[in-house]
Amino acid sequence: MQSLTFDNRFIASLPGDPATAPGVREVRAAAWSAVDPTPVAAPTLLACSQETAALLDLDEADPASPEFAQVFGGNALLVGMQPFAANYGGHQFGHWAGQLGDGRAISLGEAINRSGQRWELQLKGAGPTPYSRSADGRAVLRSSIREFLCSEAMHHLGVPTTRALSLVGTGESVVRDMFYDGRAKPEPGAIVCRVAPSFLRFGTYELPASRGELGLLQQLVDFTIARDFPWLEGAGEALYAAWFAQVCERTAVMVAHWMRVGFVHGVMNTDNMSILGLTIDYGPYGWIDDYNPDWTPNTTDAQGRRYRFGWQPQIAYWNLTRLAGALSSLFAVPAPLEDGLLRYRDTYAACHRDNVARKLGLAVCSDEDLLLMEDLQELMQAGEVDMTLLFRGLAEVDPAKPDLAALDDAFYLAGKRALIEPALLAWLQRHGQRVLSEAVEPSSRTARMQLANPRFVLRNYLAQQVIDRAGQGETAGIAELLEVMRRPYDEQPGRESFARRRPDWARDRAGCSMLSCSS
Repeated sequence: MQSLTFDNRFIASLPGDPATAPGVREVRAAAWSAVDPTPVAAPTLLACSQETAALLDLDEADPASPEFAQVFGGNALLVGMQPFAANYGGHQFGHWAGQLGDGRAISLGEAINRSGQRWELQLKGAGPTPYSRSADGRAVLRSSIREFLCSEAMHHLGVPTTRALSLVGTGESVVRDMFYDGRAKPEPGAIVCRVAPSFLRFGTYELPASRGELGLLQQLVDFTIARDFPWLEGAGEALYAAWFAQVCERTAVMVAHWMRVGFVHGVMNTDNMSILGLTIDYGPYGWIDDYNPDWTPNTTDAQGRRYRFGWQPQIAYWNLTRLAGALSSLFAVPAPLEDGLLRYRDTYAACHRDNVARKLGLAVCSDEDLLLMEDLQELMQAGEVDMTLLFRGLAEVDPAKPDLAALDDAFYLAGKRALIEPALLAWLQRHGQRVLSEAVEPSSRTARMQLANPRFVLRNYLAQQVIDRAGQGETAGIAELLEVMRRPYDEQPGRESFARRRPDWARDRAGCSMLSCSS
């Protein structure tokens, strides 16, 4: 670990909070505040991602060293680390929330690996910061396991995401009211080390714009382009327009991947939207089991369902319009920002067509094929059909002689299966005719479908089983589940149990159906 090199360009280039005393405060005209992690009683490494460690050029022996848990549990700093918490605002559930900031995340610094790649290391759950409001800056083991596993599972699915290096138990308890019902109780604490080229988010730019700190806003934009988008050319408005268009395009690609694999973020506030188009801040997320575009995993959103699965593309667009509004002072007229928003719509439409073609095993996607997919989704919702299992099984259906045998495992209720079975068989015949019209070699078609439709996803009940075991002191399940998620598109003989549909006991159980923001 001593070979890690830090340049900490964010705090070197942007104004910081002049106050250094502990305590929550309104931080003006500053992008960050210096703050050290709060030491914990007994940091213990519970899990580590080999792939993320390799990104940082860490030795294979490093995670096993006592120093590793000390550093990534917040008890020690390496040479070159300069911890800070970032200042930003955001729109939460459609309403401006003002200053938010890193309330329990503390960045240790920006490491540069041997290939010249920049990786910001951030501890989530490392103690209070000036942005913690009334909270303690800590995180519980259950939510930390979910964040660690999902960060890596999404990467292996091919979804743009922040990464997770490590999961460290703190040896301390954290008191949380999981359901906000007045029954708070102590839970084991933990810290995740998150890794990304940048943790800048839409709210980073919204906050200074909302305060009229236009000099800081421009400074942030100039810094972001220079550090994170150095290939962009031009100057002034042309450069800013090219940058915003890139943000819009990356966001569209990310959300299209979410829709492809059935992922629901759960809290698409603008402070949870990465400027790099990475999936960030894994809170009450979930995977679609039985297909339902109106499903959200977030108990806080249970009434309005603002962040439900089917609305994610529209919410991303709404969030981008908020970012455009924050950036409007940099432009004489709104046309360049409108062009960026159009880039989002065009990119998402193209990605959606590609998703439809790949998931249905087609070489190209016509307008009629979009309708074919919509018809299937309607049947899936009416019949309570598992999204992941149906699309994976579809690759095994003989287009010349379609039947339901390959889809048997995808049905949750026999009665609902009977309700849609005739219409689904008719759909399979339509699909089979469409597939055969392209005369694609069958094995190539199957392989293409399997690379678009994962066999394994991080279903909530799988994560909850690991959490339950960890609560009893058995943490081996974390690495076991991570190993399965490393190859989500492979069959993995012997691991069929990880690909099963949600069991009945998990239908309404906490942690398996819906989750709160409490962590």
